[in-house]
Amino acid sequence: MEHIAEWALNAARMRGASYAEARLVDDRNRALATKNGKIGSASDSESMGVGVRVIAAGGWGFAATEDLTQRGIELCASHAVEIAKASARVKEQELRLVAEPPALVTWSSRYEVDPFTTSVEENLDLLLRVDAELRSVSGITLAETNMNFRRYEQWFWNSEGSRIHQTRITSGAGYAAYSFAGSEIQKRSYPNSFGGQWQNKGYELVRELNLLENARRIAEECVALHSAPQCPQGRTAVILDSSQLGLQIHESVGHPIELDRVLGMEANFAGTSFLTLEKLNALRYGSELVNVVADATEAHGPGLGTFAYDDEGVQAQCVPIITRGLFTGYLSSRDTAEKIGRTRSGGHMRAENWNRVPIVRMTNVSILPGEKPLSLQQLISDTDDGILMQTNRSWSIDDKRYNFQFGCEIGWEIKAGKLGRMLKNPSYSGITTEFWNSMDAICGPEEWVLWGTPNCGKGQPQQVMGTGHGASPARFRNVRIGSAYSGS
Repeated sequence: MEHIAEWALNAARMRGASYAEARLVDDRNRALATKNGKIGSASDSESMGVGVRVIAAGGWGFAATEDLTQRGIELCASHAVEIAKASARVKEQELRLVAEPPALVTWSSRYEVDPFTTSVEENLDLLLRVDAELRSVSGITLAETNMNFRRYEQWFWNSEGSRIHQTRITSGAGYAAYSFAGSEIQKRSYPNSFGGQWQNKGYELVRELNLLENARRIAEECVALHSAPQCPQGRTAVILDSSQLGLQIHESVGHPIELDRVLGMEANFAGTSFLTLEKLNALRYGSELVNVVADATEAHGPGLGTFAYDDEGVQAQCVPIITRGLFTGYLSSRDTAEKIGRTRSGGHMRAENWNRVPIVRMTNVSILPGEKPLSLQQLISDTDDGILMQTNRSWSIDDKRYNFQFGCEIGWEIKAGKLGRMLKNPSYSGITTEFWNSMDAICGPEEWVLWGTPNCGKGQPQQVMGTGHGASPARFRNVRIGSAYSGS
């Protein structure tokens, strides 16, 4: 692969680039799904190509190709330089990069069983057995399952001397049961909504999830929701399970801390951000119990945001985002870090594939667990009156990431420290900083789960990225509930 990189870097330099990088990617994917006892989709694909990003005349340029001949690579690099020179003509300020030492690294994510050594027949057999178990419960009208694997191997070189080779193995699986009755649709998902659980692991993740063992319970809960009372409206204490809290972090912390949004360089899909620069180290984001990090290191776990180096050659780091409730950090790149006076990027530049330019993305943005042991059951016992909400169903948040509303699949009434009636259509809403400041308890490390979100969209053309969100169940006081599905 070295010769391909040298073709790209040499061609870029000869045409006037002051900085150049080349990413060669070999990307293999397997995606399987079933629907009501039939194969919904089955694909096994592979693509390989090079993306070249350069600075020339003070502007960025990017081009990509799957033509890996010398002529193809050199044409690609030349095109990137032309784009950089054109973009430089409309630049508003000088482009500078904070320093990053060159790295010579080979790294692979950890896994026990290469998922591509398992057969498609074996994978589909498990999904179809889960599908059948879900539909064996009377009242289930639709069952959907999915299983996905990815091997993402990348070689990165830049003109500063970095030579980085890294491979990530990713697995994901889950399912959903639906029940249609009258004019009402109810849904339950396992182990999480929107595709289940995803991590940088091998096939062992699928085995750990116990998909088949949980199918009947999930289906029965789905049907029972029809006869459950509606979530009341008002204000009360809310306990969120770790998967819902993970999405709450994604939307109300992860997106607003992206520095390209803060600086007005990006506004597609998720808008900009309320976290303007004067709020850094000054804004009381949450209560003293709220500690959030953006951690891409292996020590944080096998999240979808775990790697050795980001896609502009910056080493994975743990960046404090909220420290005892105080807002302390952004997600940055080498050029955005320079704009706010930082001496190093936090390492958050990621590209969906070889044919997409890297942009600022979440890594593993996680809330740290409580320092003392506290189980979910103990947290419920400590709550006189409230609602436990589980598994996301819907969400809405404004283009500054400040006012939000979330719906969950299922709720449980809490009275005098005990779970009571099942509640259907639970929802809650609030203002980001008021909500995080209302958190008065969070469970300990024994309840902490690093969830994978495989489908975070950003940019134009859109790039889909996997992010990680670790969380333990937590309690929030005086939260507005019940308006999303009230019909009023």
